[in-house]
Amino acid sequence: MGARYEERASRFGGAVLWTWTGSRDPARPVLPDGCMDLLWAGDRLLVAGPDTHAFTPAAALSGSCAGIRFAPGTAPALLGVPAHELRDRRVALDALWPGAEVRGLTERVGAAGDPAAALESLALRRAARTGPPDPLTAAVAAQLRQGRSVTATARGVGLGARQLHRRSLAAFGYGPKTLARVLRLQRALALVREGTPYAEAAYAAGCTDQAHLAREMRELAGTTLGGYLSGTGYEGSAAKSETAQPSGSRTTA
Repeated sequence: MGARYEERASRFGGAVLWTWTGSRDPARPVLPDGCMDLLWAGDRLLVAGPDTHAFTPAAALSGSCAGIRFAPGTAPALLGVPAHELRDRRVALDALWPGAEVRGLTERVGAAGDPAAALESLALRRAARTGPPDPLTAAVAAQLRQGRSVTATARGVGLGARQLHRRSLAAFGYGPKTLARVLRLQRALALVREGTPYAEAAYAAGCTDQAHLAREMRELAGTTLGGYLSGTGYEGSAAKSETAQPSGSRTTA
């Protein structure tokens, strides 16, 4: 059976709920998007940190999983961990939260008819206790998404370059320059999917030309734009579910 990926808007601000069922072989890599996910996969609760490069899931996986994909900068306050500690990682939720609490949540999500909705409820309850994310980081993400330069963004939010970098590491998992590149690539991909020619999409997204977009695609995705868009398998954050790293491992900041 082929893979089926679906997503819908979430009541959690800026988030998306998604579900995936079926098998995936071969797999299309999942590109960096600046987001973090809370996942239900294989009867486990996992967290997918922000990626700096394409993530290729294991081939021939069968089953189903679900998740809530948080907008850039919104997950660290909810999870209680700086984003850079989860960069390029998939970890079990009980590596971040008390084991007894996670066991109860695992039972609740596992018994739910709609695991994605259960994850959404979990996130909303948690947010009521932890409070909203830093509004400044939301402004940073919004300005970079619009194509503003890092210098102009720092000036717009009233931070110096070093302050912006430090705040970005905690909120997004990497510095503002990397986030800007990730968001620019996602803008270009969205335009191409809508039928915009490559060169026009590159310019509209903020690249200097089509060659610039091609270089970004190779460096961030490890493939060409045409090769990625013509690939088989499903695309979307559902692929982020594989594989949880041991709780003791850490990514350097």
